[in-house]
Parts: sequence; C-alpha cells; structure tokens
Amino acid sequence: MEQGDVISGNFDSMLSKLIVTGATRTQALQRSRRALEEMVVEGIPTVIPFDLAVVSNPDFAPAEGPFKVHTRWIETAFVNDIPAWTPTGTDTETPDAGERQRVVVEVGGKRLEVVLPASLGTGGGSAGAKPAKTKKRARSGGAVAAASGNALTSPMQGTIVKVAVGEGDLVAEGDLVVVLEAMKMEQPLTAHRTGIVIGLTAAAGETVSAGAVIALIEDAAAE
Repeated sequence: MEQGDVISGNFDSMLSKLIVTGATRTQALQRSRRALEEMVVEGIPTVIPFDLAVVSNPDFAPAEGPFKVHTRWIETAFVNDIPAWTPTGTDTETPDAGERQRVVVEVGGKRLEVVLPASLGTGGGSAGAKPAKTKKRARSGGAVAAASGNALTSPMQGTIVKVAVGEGDLVAEGDLVVVLEAMKMEQPLTAHRTGIVIGLTAAAGETVSAGAVIALIEDAAAE
C-alpha cells in the first residue's frame, strides 16, 4: 500500500502481513515473538499485541504436551489482559482522540461492547450520557441498512451481488432489498420502512461506498 491508495470493496481491511519461517515450529515461534516485539505501526490500533499474546501463550506454544487451541479457544480459554490502545506522540492529534465511552450494540444477534467517542450518537459530550437505543431487528433476520428518513443507504463499502427489488416495487419493513458483499461476507440489506422503491441505483457487480444511497422508500400513498 502507498499513501493515497483506495481500498475497493473486493478486499478486506488487512494492509500488511508478517510472515516468519523457521526450520522447526519452535524456531518459527521464537522468531515470531521477536518480530512482533520489534514491529512498530503508528497512528492506528493493530492486532500486534494480540498476535504477540497468542504466540506467547502456552496453549498455542506449549513447552511440552498437546496443542490446546481450538475454534472457540478465544471465547472460552484466552485471558484477554491486553491493555486498550491509546494514542501516543503525534497520534494524540488525531480527530478521534478525546473522551470515550463504552456502549453495548447488537450485531447478528450477538451483544458486543464497543468503545466510541463520548459525543457520538449521544447528543452531547458527557461520558455519562445514555447510548442511543439500538434499532429493532427486521423480522426477516437480515441486517437493516443505515437509513436517514426515506433513504436506504449502504452501511459499509462493498459490492452489490444481488438486487431483490425493482423500481416501483412495494416493500414491507424487513424485506430484502439488496445483498452486499464486504470483507468476504454477504450482508443482506433490508427495507427500514414500508413503501414504494424509488430511485433504485443499485446494480449487481457495482461497488458502493459507505453511506451511498441504495434507494428511496417513499410512502405508498405518495406514489
């Protein structure tokens, strides 16, 4: 990557990869730990601390005995005592620096805790302000796209792989509108309200950016 490059929806968020080799697994792990300890990336949080914790964990790199990592190891056995990323040096001048708050959101039926700027979505800068209420999930089980008034917009950058409606179609809240592929996963975008589809701009194979208007859903009586 070079400064100014644009990442399309055909790629995930990975910008670099550390590759370490060794004559044995033990040697490769030793080199991995040293490389991760010496690796410096400034300006953004990275997974370097997590990677270092994993290659140093006795479950992943046992001195003796079996390899104990499994598909649910992170959720069930990994002890996450990694400190939260904090800006340092020139990083503290970034627009995101400032007071933060923890909020709980629901994604795909799972409740997750995330850290956000204190003023984002709370209507004020108080760290004690109550987080905005989450939207009710659509009855179809698909994800509700970001919406502002009648506009249905893409919540992320990605590629349209399916368009389920046509211009002028009547849709109900929760009906599938398009399927978006982002970060190697398909994300169904559903109607956030009942109405008539107007100004449909989505087409299969088209790349859309986060916030791009997919269509307007107008009241049926207004058509």
